[in-house]
Amino acid sequence: MSMFTLGGLVAVSASTRTDLLAAPTRDALGAADLLDAVGVVEIDPALSDTASTQHEFGLSMDTLANCVIVAGKREGVERIAACVVLATCRVNNVVKRSLDVRKASFLPLERAVELSGMEYGGITPIGLPESWLLLIDRRVVDTEIVVVGSGVRRSKLLVPGHVLSRVRGATIVDGLGLDAS
Repeated sequence: MSMFTLGGLVAVSASTRTDLLAAPTRDALGAADLLDAVGVVEIDPALSDTASTQHEFGLSMDTLANCVIVAGKREGVERIAACVVLATCRVNNVVKRSLDVRKASFLPLERAVELSGMEYGGITPIGLPESWLLLIDRRVVDTEIVVVGSGVRRSKLLVPGHVLSRVRGATIVDGLGLDAS
């Protein structure tokens, strides 16, 4: 498949525009032989946040996914997880159990950017550090095409939901996301 379309987004195969991917994202897609399974589309960086992307391109919120980075400590050791949920959801307490910590909170922005090698507003589950847990809500995997970051603010990925389950380290979790309504 060389072109992916969703709402007003028309993407090309990521293999043809690797310049639109953060280096860790490009490397991870290549290593998993997924560059042709994922679409990429260039956007105005000012439209990178979820609400702006949804509004500008006429997308349903249940086709947009957020990658939220959380951390907690156990016996003085920091544990980090990337949680991927639909934009209609927020991450719930399942992440604390997965990390085996009493308290989990959002990783500070500067650290998330530094540790991921990706830009704020573009952090994606594809290409994150191997030491991080990667938890993906089943509803994301069950979505035909989902929009996620590319690692940079100037593009988005269009990914068949099932492809995310093939990302290195992915664990599919029922009920990771809680409806935000």
